[in-house]
Amino acid sequence: MSNITPMPAASASTLPSLVPQEGWFVLHLFYHIDLGMWSQLTDEDQRERKTRFSKLVQTIRAHPKTQLLLFSMMTPKADIGMMLLTPDLQDANRFEKQLALALGPDVLAPAYSYLSMTEWTEYSEKEDEAVERLKKEGLEEGSEAFTKRLDEWKAHMKKYYQDRLYPNMPDWPVFCFYPMNKRRGTDDQNWYGLDFPTRRRLMSGHARVGRNWAGKVRQLVTGSTGLDSHEWGVTLFSHDLYNIRSIVYEMRFDEVTYRFGEFGDFFIGIQLPVDELLRRTLVD
Repeated sequence: MSNITPMPAASASTLPSLVPQEGWFVLHLFYHIDLGMWSQLTDEDQRERKTRFSKLVQTIRAHPKTQLLLFSMMTPKADIGMMLLTPDLQDANRFEKQLALALGPDVLAPAYSYLSMTEWTEYSEKEDEAVERLKKEGLEEGSEAFTKRLDEWKAHMKKYYQDRLYPNMPDWPVFCFYPMNKRRGTDDQNWYGLDFPTRRRLMSGHARVGRNWAGKVRQLVTGSTGLDSHEWGVTLFSHDLYNIRSIVYEMRFDEVTYRFGEFGDFFIGIQLPVDELLRRTLVD
């Protein structure tokens, strides 16, 4: 018989919710597996722990507005990776604790973690700026052509806003995560010493480089100023690791990066269904 204590279900908390005024919480969690400890368990214990982990994953994924992605990690930096997105800080904390214990208190050991939030970029074009741009293009304000173009802009920005703050993460298999800062160095390498128009111009060029990889790389940039060791977390997905290596390489030549970019460690993994993840990472 199994001698592990059953975990409480991932039920709704009775505590007050901690939902921010906009955006979701994002947790990147990476663990080492104690395979020596796992190999000493009976077959029954192993099956029960795998079942419990799988059921917890299903329960978390069924929670409103919550996404949980699982990865088999490359290199011994970590064995298992998880990416959790959810609107309530109470849920984020509760799910994190349950996931760490789902295979038993003696199996998963933290390797690295990162807390951030989805965010809207301050460098996006504002409506009054879009109006002025359309006027400069020769469109008369209030005309049918002007209204049509402005409505198209509004629809585009609404979708962009939704995708940044409340994203649907892809099932693409290749995963990359890294944290980054904007440099606070000498006068010519202090991002925060630049005026807003200059920063906006530079970020516009930076974004154009990223758009060259549309359809090949999906990107989510989340904010972590005051939350973790860096200012942003960058999550990339692709069907080919070559694309991720290439976009990061190309970005290094963009002025925003070569003058102001500072990077933490890179974590690479393969997104897998829960059953395949357990087969691949645990000794049967």
